[in-house]
Amino acid sequence: MADVKASDVKALRDRTGAGMMDCKRALVECESNVEDAIDWLRKKGLAAAAKKSGRIAAEGLVSVATDDRCGAVVEINAETDFVARNELFQKYVKEVTKIACENNCAVEQLKTLEYPGTGHSISEELTNLIAVIGENMEIRRVSHLAVSNGVVSSYIHNKVAPTLGRIGVLVALESSGDREKLLDLGKRIAMHIAASNPLSLSIADLDPAQLQRERDVVAEQAKSTGKSAEFIEKIQEGRIRKFYEEVVLLEQVFVLDGSSRIKDVISAAAQDVGAPVTLNDYRKFILGEGIERQTVDFAAEVAAQLK
Repeated sequence: MADVKASDVKALRDRTGAGMMDCKRALVECESNVEDAIDWLRKKGLAAAAKKSGRIAAEGLVSVATDDRCGAVVEINAETDFVARNELFQKYVKEVTKIACENNCAVEQLKTLEYPGTGHSISEELTNLIAVIGENMEIRRVSHLAVSNGVVSSYIHNKVAPTLGRIGVLVALESSGDREKLLDLGKRIAMHIAASNPLSLSIADLDPAQLQRERDVVAEQAKSTGKSAEFIEKIQEGRIRKFYEEVVLLEQVFVLDGSSRIKDVISAAAQDVGAPVTLNDYRKFILGEGIERQTVDFAAEVAAQLK
């Protein structure tokens, strides 16, 4: 029998909502592989879906900047949420995001660019800021969007200051239509993305491995019904369609009206803006997404210092 850690059982329970003993059994069956255990629970009907909310967020800020037909979203992390309210840190994050918007480059190259008015690079200026504030910080990631004819709209959720917050979204709309109306449409779609967390823009863009994983779960669930092969196939088709509606942006129901699909909202917008509209791409950064912060036992830490 595999040696299952209590922390793994708790993490699996947080991500699936399944019972503690079911989570332990799943980890035993899957040799402590959490992702396999999630699928095992779902196949047994013990978890409705794999939750992503169990991830622990790091602190800092997500920032967006747009300029004409381009935009950038940047995440800069810090150790505590106090730094996010620090004016020096906020100014630095805004300036770096502006530079990122003007320069379509990866994060490592971004760090080498000059920070205005200092004679230092962005990375060197961050080192100075760390010395002043007294807390470790890191430029974690950056992404850039651009259109040849249209707009890049942005939205910040959980805003702590203009263009700064905990969730940042960019939306690229290609169109020759009315610019102000396009910007408004893009912002509303960005708000939808902040709330709905799509995995891909279109069905064609969906990760094949992700789709196959879902098909395997659906197939196993369908077989457990004991129905005929023909009926099982219909169940599978219906559940995969539902999966597309949940995770593919263009197939999702627009959260702002609760009825229209995003692809229909885009199509209908052509008449309003005066030209066809294409949703080219989007970016979404959630602060600390995928980062697990070390759990600190303060009582043990104090006891160790007293010794």
